[in-house]
Amino acid sequence: MFFGRERELKNLNMLYSSGKFEMAIIYGRRRVGKTTLINEFCKDKKTIFFSAFESTEQANLVAFSNSILTLTLNGSNSTPVFGNFSQAFEHVNEISRDERIVMVIDEYPYLANSEPSISSVLQNYIDHKFKNSKLFIILCGSSMSFMENQVLGYKSPLYGRRTAQFKILPFDYLTTANWVKRYSFENQAIVYGVTGGVPLYVEKFKDTISIKKNLLESLFEQNAFLFEEPSNLLKQELREPQKYNAIITAIANGSSKLNEIATKSGIENSGCVNYLKNLISLGIVRKESPVTEKESKKTIYQIDDNLFRFWYRFVPANMAAIASEKICESYDRSIEPFISEYMGIVFEQICKDYLLYRRKKLPISLGQIGQWWGTNPNRKIQAQIDIVLTSPDEKQAIFAECKYRNEKMDEDILDRLIENAALLKGIEKKHYFLFSKSGFSNKLILRAKREKVVLVTLEDLFQV
Repeated sequence: MFFGRERELKNLNMLYSSGKFEMAIIYGRRRVGKTTLINEFCKDKKTIFFSAFESTEQANLVAFSNSILTLTLNGSNSTPVFGNFSQAFEHVNEISRDERIVMVIDEYPYLANSEPSISSVLQNYIDHKFKNSKLFIILCGSSMSFMENQVLGYKSPLYGRRTAQFKILPFDYLTTANWVKRYSFENQAIVYGVTGGVPLYVEKFKDTISIKKNLLESLFEQNAFLFEEPSNLLKQELREPQKYNAIITAIANGSSKLNEIATKSGIENSGCVNYLKNLISLGIVRKESPVTEKESKKTIYQIDDNLFRFWYRFVPANMAAIASEKICESYDRSIEPFISEYMGIVFEQICKDYLLYRRKKLPISLGQIGQWWGTNPNRKIQAQIDIVLTSPDEKQAIFAECKYRNEKMDEDILDRLIENAALLKGIEKKHYFLFSKSGFSNKLILRAKREKVVLVTLEDLFQV
């Protein structure tokens, strides 16, 4: 089933309708639906579809030759191999002079690793032959750093040749909810909290059964796809998965500063920095500083991938029950009571997405968004604000608190938010938003009307 990529599909079809040479770069993390999007786009078009793999130059050339000749020889069993990639591109150029042809090279980084000169060869054909053809090239890759630096980067031979680029991201909370429409808003939020909107993960959830049954079948079973997924991704993408596992485990257990992570994982600081950079490039970890502090020494690291965050929070602690196949019996004691607590940070992300993409009107133009933390000198305690969204000139800001609790939010949350917001200097006009899973007390509702504080419930978030 194809859903959620309508804008990207529309833009690809607009490029295709130009009838002239186009080259689209499509990239994003694994499992995010890049190939599904490309297949949907290509299904009614003449296409050479080649998926590169981790092998030799010759093996990839054979596969590429087969992909080309499967189209041009109409399925003939006679599929000669081109002598090199230049000959293969020459053949593609000939057949695309007068006819619209789509040429997809999926997992382009694998091809470039097996044949380091491929980008230069392709650049030469684009500049001297393809630009006068009707060829539509799609280069696709899952290695974010490779695609951004060695395909789109200014040092790449292909720099400036692309006519469009698409960074494919996981679905936001609302698009994810469309997959499980029969669920309550709370359960829709939990599905996003587990999957992070990654399409392949979302597809594992069926809204005809309970959240508990979905999790038991798709994650808390040793043979389940999501049970193996974090480990498999680390093995596929990284050379020393055990060290990355130690770093993620340290962060999942509460370490957020570099020194803490290095100590807990048993890796020296300098090495730990490089490992963290790789995890950031994969979208597993994020680096964060207080939103208004550009050169801050308060940098922290957090798990950014919801499946990794959920897995490391619940699977290691319940491994004995999973291995002995008794997790169904212990789920209500060891998992269910803690899901609400886990959802706190997920709820903050949902609220950020709401402000950035889903709320139609905001009182300010969009600048930076993130959390803020610092010291309250009056109380001599640490202060924290869940969301700060500044205007581009940082003279106005939205301050927000997000509470994923079973009780209604009361005035004390607003009082603390106003007090903490006063710690940020230079902001001339402040706007306040409060997000609550369970609604608001009557006193807070009346006060919010007087003081023009915006109150947003879980229902408001999902009925935009």
